[in-house]
Amino acid sequence: MFSELNLILLFTAFAVTIFLVSAIWIFREYERGVVFTLGRFWKVKGPGLVIIIPWVQQVVRVDLRTVVLEVPTQDVISRDNVSVKVSTVVYFRIVDPQKAIIQVVNYLNATSQLAQTMLRSVLGKHSLDDMLAEREKLNHDIRESLDAQTDSWGIKVENVEIKQVDLTESMIRAIARQAEAERERRAKVIHAEGELQASEKLYAAAKILAQEPQAIQLRYLETLTVIGADKNTTIVFPLPMELATFLGQLKPKA
Repeated sequence: MFSELNLILLFTAFAVTIFLVSAIWIFREYERGVVFTLGRFWKVKGPGLVIIIPWVQQVVRVDLRTVVLEVPTQDVISRDNVSVKVSTVVYFRIVDPQKAIIQVVNYLNATSQLAQTMLRSVLGKHSLDDMLAEREKLNHDIRESLDAQTDSWGIKVENVEIKQVDLTESMIRAIARQAEAERERRAKVIHAEGELQASEKLYAAAKILAQEPQAIQLRYLETLTVIGADKNTTIVFPLPMELATFLGQLKPKA
């Protein structure tokens, strides 16, 4: 009889231990528990110590920290019909554990698939130059589109970053030729602007010198001085300058 009593007590202690282990749940600060009673949603519990009725209530643990989701590389055709490979990273977190568990099966996989679709859809509306030069704007557009879809799942998309845009070898060579042509165009434009400014300055100087004939002669003599600075230079005057001036004065009288 004593052995049977001990056996009953031992069995009772074992059952109580199993009950307590199954009933006591501890949730960290960044965790929540979605509690179901007989299959129906009851409430979201946590953080801290939570008592659950075993076999009557079930709990699904949810992590509220930001999840870093690396989207697989996608083949995207831009608006100007250029095929590129784009890799992206999505940062999101759960703001409503109830919706994340009830409204979607495997919210992580669902968000990944939706991000791939949104990536091809949004980038397909932009040209290759936009993908290479306006990544901030594209990141914002993808995030807005993705966040609007995941809101019904209780998921908040915090950020989207385009990691890399891979081009084919032929496209890389084409872009290099385009950049070289652009640099040549800029060089020609700068040279033409310099010629225009120089001609404007020469025109202004000619107008000033035309007002005083003696100034032209002084400029002429200054030029001869510069030329004569070289010892190997020989200057031949076809006629004296005074004679040229005299003949120039006689021409209007004739």
